[in-house]
Amino acid sequence: MVRDKVGAVIVAAGSSHRMSGVDKILATIAGQPLLAHVVGVFQTSPAIDRIVVVLSAANLEWGRRLVKEHGFSKVVEVCQGGERRQDSVAEGLKRLADCQWVVIHDGARPCITADLIEQGLSEARDTGAAIAAVPVKETVKVVDAEGVIRSTPRRENLWAAQTPQVFRADIIRQAYGQQSGEVTDDAALLEALGYKVKIYMGSYDNIKVTTPEDLALAEIILRKKG
Repeated sequence: MVRDKVGAVIVAAGSSHRMSGVDKILATIAGQPLLAHVVGVFQTSPAIDRIVVVLSAANLEWGRRLVKEHGFSKVVEVCQGGERRQDSVAEGLKRLADCQWVVIHDGARPCITADLIEQGLSEARDTGAAIAAVPVKETVKVVDAEGVIRSTPRRENLWAAQTPQVFRADIIRQAYGQQSGEVTDDAALLEALGYKVKIYMGSYDNIKVTTPEDLALAEIILRKKG
């Protein structure tokens, strides 16, 4: 029996505007460029068949060299992203037309593990969509434009969304075909269409690098993992 093909879109076309002039994708942590850690996990995962890496125009040639030098054979294309994150994901999806499942991951999350990828694929079988997330540890306040607290949501109902986010390919393509407005994660598009999206337990180590301090923390996590 032939199993479904699984493709991955690694989105790394952001501007790194909070990195004090450092391009986080190129930054070296634990002996390798940040992006190499991410692609390497998807390359070695037996669940993944195809990988598309989406980069900014300035990093395209660097990304193609990285793929060649590291022997990332599952990468079928390194392509240019769009102005917004969702535009970049849409570009990646176009390159995975032969896949039945799609795993979307932020290129700025270098501490991803194969277990998180495979768990997401397992959880997504029920509803066609599942995302990694972690319970919020701190109390969250909803404030107005003047900074005045308006409400305090129950913490036990709050989860911080992460990637990977895993989708049946036909429904994520439908969602991107009908998108309107800006969203910060892919699951929001499916939620707007009424699809059920499952949450599964992510990892507090699966941080997103957005500041120079995050780079130092990612280095500690990756070295701890060996």
